[in-house]
Amino acid sequence: MLNGSDSTFLDWVVMTLTNAKTWIPLYLALLYVVIKTNRNLREVLLILAAAGLCVLLAGTIDDEIVKPLVARWRPGHDPEIGHLVDTVDDYRGGNYGFFSAHASNTFSLAIFFSLLMRQRLLTIGLVSWSLVNCWTRLYLGVHYPGDISVGLIWGAFVGYFVYRLYCRLTIPAHYERRLTYIPIAVLLLSVVYAMLRSWIVYC
Repeated sequence: MLNGSDSTFLDWVVMTLTNAKTWIPLYLALLYVVIKTNRNLREVLLILAAAGLCVLLAGTIDDEIVKPLVARWRPGHDPEIGHLVDTVDDYRGGNYGFFSAHASNTFSLAIFFSLLMRQRLLTIGLVSWSLVNCWTRLYLGVHYPGDISVGLIWGAFVGYFVYRLYCRLTIPAHYERRLTYIPIAVLLLSVVYAMLRSWIVYC
């Protein structure tokens, strides 16, 4: 039910949204807000290190340790059901899919920056961004719902853990609401870009 659709246009929207390069402007927007708020280079580098630690703990441990150990086939590679999975441009991902690095990476960053900046609208935007990424993985048939659920749980733990560690090293700065509107705007523009790009490909 969650895998694929009859819309070629939606297929390409999903392919664009699931691509990490699509979200580079969002990362740069968050970096801009961090730099504008934390004028001290040490504080900026500390936040960058914390974000890097989120990715390391959430995604790298998953890809390099958990997936090879569990060795659970992605739906598209499963010998029993692989032929039933709807794919886009024959994209099936790597062999193993437990658990989802997309879910854990994006949710760890969403939780960390939400706790760091403490702005409700930004929190809604970042959590929605992570959930959209999760949905794309289900749509493309490269994960089971369980892969996504465990990824979200692990990502939430990592994001909270890294934030608490960050707070032990320094006192978080106060982020102005007007600055946090920037990554929200970039997030929305990135979605618009995905739709326009997909429309061009579709046409």
